[in-house]
Amino acid sequence: MPSHLFADRPASQPPERGSVDALISQTRRLRVDVDAVRRDAVAVDDEDPQGRWQRALCDLAVHQLDDLGAHLGQLKAGLPARAGEAPAGRPPAAMGTSLLSRVGSAEWNLLTDEASWSDELYEIFGRTPESGPLTLDELPSMLFAEDQGFLAAMVTDCLVDGKPIDGEFRIVRADGVVRTLHMMGEPVLDSDGCTASMWAVLRDVSELRRSQRAVHETRDSLQHQQHIARTEHRIAVELQESVLPPWRGSLRLPHGGPAALDLAAHYLPSTSSAMIGGDWYDALELPDGQTLLTVGGLTGHGVTATSQMAMLLGALRGMAVAGIAPGALMGHLNQLLEASTQPALGSAMCCRYDPATRLLTWAHAGHPAPLLFRDGTGRPLTPPEGVLLGATSGASYEQAEARLRPGDLLVLHTDGLSRRSPTDGAGPSRLLDLAPRFAGARSAQECVRLTVEEFGEAERENDACVLIARVAA
Repeated sequence: MPSHLFADRPASQPPERGSVDALISQTRRLRVDVDAVRRDAVAVDDEDPQGRWQRALCDLAVHQLDDLGAHLGQLKAGLPARAGEAPAGRPPAAMGTSLLSRVGSAEWNLLTDEASWSDELYEIFGRTPESGPLTLDELPSMLFAEDQGFLAAMVTDCLVDGKPIDGEFRIVRADGVVRTLHMMGEPVLDSDGCTASMWAVLRDVSELRRSQRAVHETRDSLQHQQHIARTEHRIAVELQESVLPPWRGSLRLPHGGPAALDLAAHYLPSTSSAMIGGDWYDALELPDGQTLLTVGGLTGHGVTATSQMAMLLGALRGMAVAGIAPGALMGHLNQLLEASTQPALGSAMCCRYDPATRLLTWAHAGHPAPLLFRDGTGRPLTPPEGVLLGATSGASYEQAEARLRPGDLLVLHTDGLSRRSPTDGAGPSRLLDLAPRFAGARSAQECVRLTVEEFGEAERENDACVLIARVAA
């Protein structure tokens, strides 16, 4: 940084007026645009790490543009002829009220031990001009103790070895305000090439550094939140995979008998969230030779939802093996969810299929009814009474029955499959439209594949499960 008193270096020529004016105009326009983005970001929820990080970046950009505007303004006005003297045509008071008050200059004369400060530097240090400038020996008294050695080393290198000064330190003003200053300077040589004084520019970068810290802190917070989210997602996936049936492809239950069910199922994750939900499907051969079919889902996402789903599905399996009928089983699940330490709502479907009579007995808790496809057409079964799990204390659940025929196709699904969003009123109509294609399918697995082709790429706020059972001919 050449000084106006640097003896062996010619003064640099100032840039053309028009080019600086153009840069100032561009900076001002950009500052207005960034500030508009910042105002939009202020409305972001403080609990959202991504939003806090974006807002902090906007704040940092505004501070940097303010500094850039101040520097360009100073470049346009020209450096003062002497430290503390305002540019021609501009009174010092005007500078003190502008962005330029963040930048001040000083010169310390080594021969006379005199110091000369600009008006802006007095303002930065919180001193009055009447109190006079600080000498190089007095300057460290205002610094943080841990920064004093750093400043002493920079000054020594400058005065003894002729090295330029470029560093930051913190000061504590008389009013208790802490400021961070960036100091740049060089030795000023006399005609004999000896160091006569030291000239420096000090810039108050407190707001800039505060914004940078905010960006770093919010970025670290965001990364931490993302790490937690990835960990929770991995745990939820592992928990879900350990609970849902391990079979892939077709399954035949019960293993013997002419009226066994050809079974296939699939889980479809949400397309709008990376979090795993609490949906399930299951098929189980019971001790009495009947087959349990169930699908359901809990509100929420992540480890909480999947852990509650695991608890509920485990209880459902146990009660079904014990021979509890579907209606009573729904009532017990409702009581279990009520007693949970983490309240939630859930919907569920529980069916028992008797291969000897082809009788399907089922109950539900606020869940879409099973869809029965027969002779190329489909219809939902008439549902019995049943409220959501966890919604009403002591709720009772009715049962319904349906006699199936060879070749019938039964589709059980969670709500997220047929509805793209909570306000989507399409219901099961899109599934029922698949009836002609189901009629031409040769297995339950092929029907699942047709369902996934139809719904797999659709926008879906929640995850979904589908379980298809085909009565053997």
